[in-house]
Amino acid sequence: MKVLTIREPWASLIGKHIKLIETRSWPTKYRGELYIHAGLAPIPKNDPRIKALSNDFINDLHFGTIFLKCTLANCIQITEEFANKVRSESPQNYLWGDYAYGRYAWILTDVQYIDPIKAKGHLSIWNYTPQKNK
Repeated sequence: MKVLTIREPWASLIGKHIKLIETRSWPTKYRGELYIHAGLAPIPKNDPRIKALSNDFINDLHFGTIFLKCTLANCIQITEEFANKVRSESPQNYLWGDYAYGRYAWILTDVQYIDPIKAKGHLSIWNYTPQKNK
């Protein structure tokens, strides 16, 4: 399983189909099935966007679990034109990402919940191998 760790609440926003573009400082050539792992790091309370989330949403986060499966459909370098397009066509995606020019937009499709799997996160795209019962 190819997995990407994303900090909460951003990971759960993907599950709710509110955020379907993950912005990163680095590109990837990988395309295909990708699982989303919610990291253990606490919510960045100093981020002003957090105030836009309800308490019910905040109380339903998935820290430390792989809980989503999706398709990484594309990776696009962010230009002024691309950022403006996202801002006008998908304000929610724009709000929850970092669209600084030169960064990368990872386009996620076919997002669906899976039975949660407790796991430790890693940097970059990483491989998860289920543990066999002993």
